[in-house]
Amino acid sequence: MKVLVLTGPESSGKSWLGNEIQRRFGGELVGEYVRHFIDQQARDTCYADIPAIAHGQLAWEDAARARQPRLLILDTHLLSNMLWSRTLFGHCPAWLEDALLARHYDLHLLLSPESVAWHDDGQRCQPQLAERQAFFQATGAWLTLHRQPCQVLQGDWQQRKQAAFAAVAHLLGT
Repeated sequence: MKVLVLTGPESSGKSWLGNEIQRRFGGELVGEYVRHFIDQQARDTCYADIPAIAHGQLAWEDAARARQPRLLILDTHLLSNMLWSRTLFGHCPAWLEDALLARHYDLHLLLSPESVAWHDDGQRCQPQLAERQAFFQATGAWLTLHRQPCQVLQGDWQQRKQAAFAAVAHLLGT
């Protein structure tokens, strides 16, 4: 099983690209638990919600890992939970980073916020490009610091899709 993570700031194409990759290569796509949580709670999140959101994301990921698909596509993982917690609340539960580092991921596709428009979907909160660039930089810095396999995707939607397809084909050895 190969585990692919789509990561980066909001509105950079992670969910769209996850669907495109699944259509092209098959596998199992795991969505963002936080979206489910917000829909279910019908309110903004608070710092006290971070553990429940993280545990929910891990549970979805673990259930998919247990099914052993050839390709596991994660629309997000705990890194986004960590960074959003720090962005929104100024700190993050310490155990999240340990839990993240205890897992193996074969490749992270880090999506740049540049060259694509921000779209408000009712849950997003960073309309300014500078905010999304800061999130992108923080994501890249963490991945580099922890020597996580990473490829940056940039350009328009078609360029991102082509680069992602090439990266996944290489990952799968096809």
